[in-house]
Amino acid sequence: MMRKIRKYAAACGNLGCSHFLAYLYYQKLRRPKSRSFFLSSKHAGHPLQCRPFPSSGIDVFKHIFVLREYHCLDELSITGLIIDCGANAGFSTAYFLNRFPEATVIAVEPDPGNFELLTRNVAPYGDRCETVKAGVWSKPGGLKFPEVAFGDGREWARSVREVVPGETPDVEAVDIGSLLERSGRARISLLKIDIEGSEETVFSGSHAAWLDRVDHLIIELHGEDCTRLYLEAVGKAGFESRAMGGLTLSTKIR
Repeated sequence: MMRKIRKYAAACGNLGCSHFLAYLYYQKLRRPKSRSFFLSSKHAGHPLQCRPFPSSGIDVFKHIFVLREYHCLDELSITGLIIDCGANAGFSTAYFLNRFPEATVIAVEPDPGNFELLTRNVAPYGDRCETVKAGVWSKPGGLKFPEVAFGDGREWARSVREVVPGETPDVEAVDIGSLLERSGRARISLLKIDIEGSEETVFSGSHAAWLDRVDHLIIELHGEDCTRLYLEAVGKAGFESRAMGGLTLSTKIR
């Protein structure tokens, strides 16, 4: 019982009491299956739209705002460009825009439904946020959504694969170097990557030029091989990395 009370008290502190009660209402009592709904947090300046259940929206909200999985970034001073790779419905983007009010964000998301909500959820931030409907890859090109779903198959596990000759792409691919160039900025202050396994392709490809222009990188890694590849790449580039729950935070030190 005390453990549950402490958990609820922490969540209430993270969201704000009234917002936490609204979150509990939708999470525990009323799970709308026919219409979207809105959740709020003291760490988001505007309400955030979620899809009806059983979508993954409320679970993404839980990770970012209730559990605050990005709290490991709180001590960083981010005033430049943030690139959010795998922005989903825009919850992480909204968190970054509020946590770092002097920063601007490029938010990249391939899934059409996620992208539609992303554009709605970041609209109040105006020109501080640019949205890009694309999949992050090692090079420009075309991508397909796999026939076999990644993870639990819900929207937060949307993955992509490269097209084979003769296939029509579902979505365009974009590489991180191109995103940096289109921004007109010299560096990426914070690069967030949560792209459901595609990070292995990103760090297997040509990354040296843009990786040297990143200050901080927060990433969700999928599998031992991917983790080993990533840590080797950022280690050679002069980053120091440490595990932060289910995420890895890498900071440029030389």
